[in-house]
Amino acid sequence: MMLLNPANVVNDTPAHIPSSDRFGRVGGRVPSRPLVLLASRSPRRRELLTRAGIEFVVAQPALDDADLDPGESSAEQWVAAMAYLKAATAVRQGLHTSLDTARPVGVILGADTVVSLGERIIGQPRDLADARRIIEELADAEHEVLTGVAMLCPRTQRREIFIDRATVRVGIITPREIDAYLATGQWRGKAGAYNLSERIAAGWPITCTGDTGTTMGLPVGLVIGRLDTWN
Repeated sequence: MMLLNPANVVNDTPAHIPSSDRFGRVGGRVPSRPLVLLASRSPRRRELLTRAGIEFVVAQPALDDADLDPGESSAEQWVAAMAYLKAATAVRQGLHTSLDTARPVGVILGADTVVSLGERIIGQPRDLADARRIIEELADAEHEVLTGVAMLCPRTQRREIFIDRATVRVGIITPREIDAYLATGQWRGKAGAYNLSERIAAGWPITCTGDTGTTMGLPVGLVIGRLDTWN
């Protein structure tokens, strides 16, 4: 199911994630929402869940998706399939039973994000040269960022799979600016070789239409809506 124009519940204020707060708990409050297992090592997804006050734990499934090829799949099909693969792998590997938690995991959350430029899917850069190529292609142009989300209940097998998209317009970026950015290494592990909030803070000419959380890896507003009606 595709959802357009979601409410943006994510602010742009950097958030500190307490290292001692393993469950992402806010102010000692225990939410009525189910405990979430985030099947991802993405620090940005962790940050978004923490900002939203969602109680969660993190466990990375043993899944090597680096060599998977979307083939003829559309960007929508690809991110939805990858999100489901990550969540389903976590269920199959029993990650929800391997953690010492105060209450059982109610939802396993998988997500995947890609950049779509025209009909082409752009994922994470393979190396420095690939990151340069991607940034040069995205400069002075418009592209879409799509995030697929899969939410699975390991007990009831309930599942919800959906995608969200945001449109990003990038202005002119000089070769010197590109060189300086690539030297930081911040392009590593990021769809489209960049992070929206980081690049806006750095002064790049970027505007976004849609949920900024989607560009960071998780449309957290849509996730909250489903968690609130999950039980």
